[in-house]
Amino acid sequence: MAASARPWWTDPRGAGPAAARGRRAGLAALAVCAAVAGSLLSRLPAWQLLELRVFDHLSMIAPPPRPADAPLVVAIDEPSFSEIGQQWPWPRDIHARLVTALRDAGARTIALDLVFADPSEPEADAALAAALGPDTVLAADERVLETPQAIQLLRIDPRAGLLAGGAVAGVSTIPLDRDGTARRLPPQADTLARAVLAARQGPAAPATPPGAMIQFYGPARSMPTVSYYQALDPVAFLPPGLFQGRDVIVGFSLQAAPAADQGGGDAFATPATVRSGALVAGAEIHATLVANLAAGDWIRPAGPRSRAGAIGGAALLALTLLWPGGRRWQILSLFLGLAAVPLACWLALRLGRLWLPPLAPMAVLVGTAAGQTLRDVVAERRLRAGLIRAFAHYLAPALVERLAADPGALRLGGESREITVLFCDIRGFTTLAEQLQPQPERLTMILHRLMEPLSQAVLAENGTIDKYIGDCLMAFWNAPLDVPDHAARAVAAGRRMIDAVAALNVEFAREGMAPLSVGIGINTGTCIVGNMGSGARFDYSAIGDAVNLAARLEGLTKDLGVPLIMGQATAVALGPTAAVRPLDAVSVRGRSTPTRIFALA
Repeated sequence: MAASARPWWTDPRGAGPAAARGRRAGLAALAVCAAVAGSLLSRLPAWQLLELRVFDHLSMIAPPPRPADAPLVVAIDEPSFSEIGQQWPWPRDIHARLVTALRDAGARTIALDLVFADPSEPEADAALAAALGPDTVLAADERVLETPQAIQLLRIDPRAGLLAGGAVAGVSTIPLDRDGTARRLPPQADTLARAVLAARQGPAAPATPPGAMIQFYGPARSMPTVSYYQALDPVAFLPPGLFQGRDVIVGFSLQAAPAADQGGGDAFATPATVRSGALVAGAEIHATLVANLAAGDWIRPAGPRSRAGAIGGAALLALTLLWPGGRRWQILSLFLGLAAVPLACWLALRLGRLWLPPLAPMAVLVGTAAGQTLRDVVAERRLRAGLIRAFAHYLAPALVERLAADPGALRLGGESREITVLFCDIRGFTTLAEQLQPQPERLTMILHRLMEPLSQAVLAENGTIDKYIGDCLMAFWNAPLDVPDHAARAVAAGRRMIDAVAALNVEFAREGMAPLSVGIGINTGTCIVGNMGSGARFDYSAIGDAVNLAARLEGLTKDLGVPLIMGQATAVALGPTAAVRPLDAVSVRGRSTPTRIFALA
């Protein structure tokens, strides 16, 4: 089985070129699919409403400060009703007194967010008309009537007599999004806010793109507000110079802003409502519009190209973050990306006054990361299953579990490391095979009865079974996983083998068979372990001088009449208190100097 120094899903650089290319090609395809899906999602009405909710939150994070010359709101509120003591609608000569008082107090422009479309008492109408002039703006209203037959636009203007002195009309209708929230600048060219700016006799208000959005400066009552009754007599109730050079918007503004779930006359949900829960008075919204247009604080919505660019940029960001691989890095990069996208959109909103919705780019990041994680999990399961299948017959179950849990601990392809090698040969099996030649099935069964406990002895000591060579077994320790006490483990496995064959001989004696024995050679040294063979067939094995010496020591057991012989390196690794005894130094084929060998005490 081939593998890499690290599993490919944790570090593609450690995988083969084909695996790395496959992962990255799949990642690129996922990013493209996620970008397409994000583009399609962004067209859905429900998704667009979610984006507007995100705008509400982001636009109210550290909003810009209110301009110093922002309009002042004169509120028709509960204290004013109490002080004036009359039912609504109030006589229009009261409004005439207000306009005169504001003009005398130095107001630059005065806008009445009240629609005077119907006649009232002639004297009161005449008094109001006489008080109005070029510095005043009256509200007009536009409504769309939908019938099965047609869609009709109705405009309600102030009475013509009220405009005779130079006052102008401005549309006070506040456009609402599908969720009933005021976020957009009115599309009309003759809105109340633009009329106020024109009445200043200053530069015309700047043109705004379709769908331009309002930047609110805070929740309800964030704009400077005084009560109507106070403005009627500013000398008595208000600080001197409060209205000097200021634009004034007169309209309903309840002192206790109504809650969003209660509704209210001439009060609307705004982006600030998501936090405060309070509606904002129409007069305050008009004051915000005037401030937005005068200071240039309004927000430009991103066009289709910019939105597509953001989605494409998110796909590239996902590729960049996920390209290196690594499960921990993928999780960390996903959180970094999900934090970076809304932060970038907020910076564009705050610094560039550009609204670029972050939801679709964030969906691209999440979709790409989720898809790649799913692919990684599937690949991980396949690799673990392959490892278990490949090593279940050669490693102890505990080692197989460790290897499956951490495939990165496997170093295949050849590496140098110290191991302890064991060769175990069954003595007398050749003679038995000759005797049972007419009974191959019985011979096979006897070999299985012998190899089963010998193999279990290796696995019980966390060893790796390399191969079976006829009636000989080769095993080693400390590869592919670390076994710190590998020499002691190998010797313990040899003892288990000797005891296992002794127990089997009792059974063989009852069956009329001659007793068998084992010859075991154990040696410790540095070898090369890894995939050995050809491209068509290979095995995980070990090669090196230590392996050859272990095989030679196994052959010496017959000559010296001992069941187990170990090399000097193994005896030294066992420590000075180990129960071993030295044998004579012997000359081993292939070595020029005698080799010290040891047996069990």
